[in-house]
Amino acid sequence: MDTHQRDLYPDVTAGGGLVSAVGRAAELGMGEIWPVPSPIDDIVGVETARGILSVVLATEERLFRVRVHIPGITWDTPGFTWEIGSTDNLGLLVEAVVAWREGVPFDELAARFTFLELDEFARALDKGEPASLQWAELLSTEFHRRQWNLLRRLHADEVLRRVFPTISHGAVRLRVDLFDGASRQVLVHEPDADRYEVILPGVPGADWVEVPTGDLIAYLRAALNQG
Repeated sequence: MDTHQRDLYPDVTAGGGLVSAVGRAAELGMGEIWPVPSPIDDIVGVETARGILSVVLATEERLFRVRVHIPGITWDTPGFTWEIGSTDNLGLLVEAVVAWREGVPFDELAARFTFLELDEFARALDKGEPASLQWAELLSTEFHRRQWNLLRRLHADEVLRRVFPTISHGAVRLRVDLFDGASRQVLVHEPDADRYEVILPGVPGADWVEVPTGDLIAYLRAALNQG
């Protein structure tokens, strides 16, 4: 932590760094949360059933930025991350982290911690419906127009539309369990119109396989063990 940041976060410095400060604050008032050490001093993560909750120190002003991260299947596989708010109060931050980890309902979290920005996606998580909202987002975002043809083909299937989609390096990633980084998943790429390549991330020796258009849905269902 540089001199500027030490001036902004004297409580963190006095606590021996962000990991120690967060862990100690939790022990003093709210129970243990077992922060996960990070190779970066200004980031701390806490494993929860709702993903890894990470806290990042802002550099220009005193702010603890809170993010949720769903890891990829391997260290170099992209995950899924979104921000849920920020506060300058370390004690309040830790209280919110503990409540999140304990599974406090999102409506109660929003009422108790007004700095949290629990948007439509967070509420979809609470209702167990994140996949439907994510499909709608991808199919309506101009940035992903190049993938719309493939997305529509996949979404048209009543089984695959229940699987959580993301875009990774131009390919569509389908993951069965959003919160499990090792969950069964596939990557589908459309290099040309109606020509598809598929790979199973995390499977030793896996490589891209070209799949005929007529076989694509059945192939993906089988790869994901989704009937």
